[in-house]
Amino acid sequence: MKKVTLREYAKLYKLSYFNVMKMARNGELKSEIVKEDGKDVSYILLDENLEKEVSDNRIETEGKKLTLEEENIMLKQEVQRLREALEKCNKRTTLA
Repeated sequence: MKKVTLREYAKLYKLSYFNVMKMARNGELKSEIVKEDGKDVSYILLDENLEKEVSDNRIETEGKKLTLEEENIMLKQEVQRLREALEKCNKRTTLA
């Protein structure tokens, strides 16, 4: 078994440090705490079988892949929604 720190594991799998910390605390990842130089340092124990299970359970942030045109349309809709929200806020502040 190989030991890596939480930050190294996060970089290795392109995850947020805090998500890795939560996964370690919830028991989704095998981890151990070692005292080094008076500080507690958490290490993730890498095991091939366990890594396959965890990678299957990871939530994909993107879901399905979008084409550039679809992504562009979604972004334009989001910008329009934000403009409308900004206008509402501006109206409320001028009325008050």
